[in-house]
Amino acid sequence: AKGSNSVSGRLVHDNGDDSHRIAPSPVVHVRGLCESVVEADLVEALEKFGTICYVMMMPFKRQALVEFEGVESADKCVACGTKEAVYIAGQQAFFNYSTSKRITRPTNSDNPNSGNKVLLLSIQNPLYPITTEVLYTVCNPIGNVLRIVIFKRNGIQAMSVQSAQKAKAALNGADIYAGCCTLKIEYARPTRLNVIRNDNDSWDYTKPYLARRERGKGRQRQAILGEHPSAYSDNGYGPHCPLLPLPGNNRYKMSSHDIPEVVAYPLPQTSSYLGHSSSSVAMVSGLHPTKMNCTRIFNLFCLYGNIEKVKFMKSVPGTALVEMGDEYAVDRAITHLNSIKVFGKRLNVCVSKQHAVIPSQVFELEDGTSSYKDFAMTRNNRFTSAGQASKNIIQPPSCVLHFYNVPPCVTEDELQRLCTEHDVPGFIKFKVFDAKPSSKTISGLLEFDTKTNAVEVLTVLNHYQIRIPNGSNPYTLKLCFSTSSHL
Repeated sequence: AKGSNSVSGRLVHDNGDDSHRIAPSPVVHVRGLCESVVEADLVEALEKFGTICYVMMMPFKRQALVEFEGVESADKCVACGTKEAVYIAGQQAFFNYSTSKRITRPTNSDNPNSGNKVLLLSIQNPLYPITTEVLYTVCNPIGNVLRIVIFKRNGIQAMSVQSAQKAKAALNGADIYAGCCTLKIEYARPTRLNVIRNDNDSWDYTKPYLARRERGKGRQRQAILGEHPSAYSDNGYGPHCPLLPLPGNNRYKMSSHDIPEVVAYPLPQTSSYLGHSSSSVAMVSGLHPTKMNCTRIFNLFCLYGNIEKVKFMKSVPGTALVEMGDEYAVDRAITHLNSIKVFGKRLNVCVSKQHAVIPSQVFELEDGTSSYKDFAMTRNNRFTSAGQASKNIIQPPSCVLHFYNVPPCVTEDELQRLCTEHDVPGFIKFKVFDAKPSSKTISGLLEFDTKTNAVEVLTVLNHYQIRIPNGSNPYTLKLCFSTSSHL
């Protein structure tokens, strides 16, 4: 019928309404998905209803089937979707029962002898950006890489290799950037990776002629810290980390003579980063409803780039949009802040599909502050010039904070009391750096019991105004994560 699609044995009209009711089933049919959604997005959004056994995507229809362990979980999912908006990857989705009672699995999907060439790589502890170039460098010496697709929003990488069994055995559990990022590898369902562009998030090495991804349609900004966040030099990222030291007892470890000198297909060029982060807006979910506001988001995110605007979304509680100075600042924020815990809740930081934050639907947050704030003109932004930006050492969250711009009369006890007054954890060690007699401020280090404690203190007290008796202007306390792991 015109204006409708046949899915799972029923008609689904373009307006999203089912033509008739389907009997309850453990399998739920999901509609209204955005084009970039992946299986992990569905699991992340729907696992709260119950254990998910299997997910099958219908990418060209923007639909999917999700099989729960029991009908009760499917009931919860469908009922919740009927009563309130359920968002998957930032877009509202719609649910109904499927006519199927079970999703048909491909046979021998985890059998390396079945011809499965697709591996699913989970990158654990990604302190630095993971690009197609990094994965190609890691995997191609083991087996000829055909295609790579990276789902950066969830830290999950998918790739296609000719010798999947060999690569899985050689690389599983190994390090990328020694001691930082660990690979967890499993077989993906037999499929063919669809690549339409060659860029930092997807690459088809059998089709080097594919066009690179164009920049987003949003307003263009100059990247203060350079055009590629993974081109680590003396701009605050530190020297190169060694790539993939394979385990010493690995029988697939190669000598330098085994690695080809010439690569058959062109690698992505680090001089022109055109990756998934094509928007200057980050979407942050998992925010504490009473302890997080626009200012505190600024305090945390300003360590990785300038902040222009912050807006909480009225339709999605606990979620905010953060417009940053350029798209590479967004990439740095995702790399260092995604999955960290703040006030007992785990943040999810990803690239927003919006290219600017619009101050619409402004409302009052639970702490009485505004849901929208413009930080474009604040002096607390730390990347307003190339010289100022170069002084910022881009560091992941750690249990040691570096403090500076503090008046010399402030003591250790007063800083400890400041933590108590603002209901944040106190520090366990204190160190002040030697200063010149003429210096008007002091700096030093504060060590906390855990990284989470340090993150919460920075979120609350960064840019706190310290006033001293008979002082004309307050001192703005500046905090950042230290390169020191302990005092």
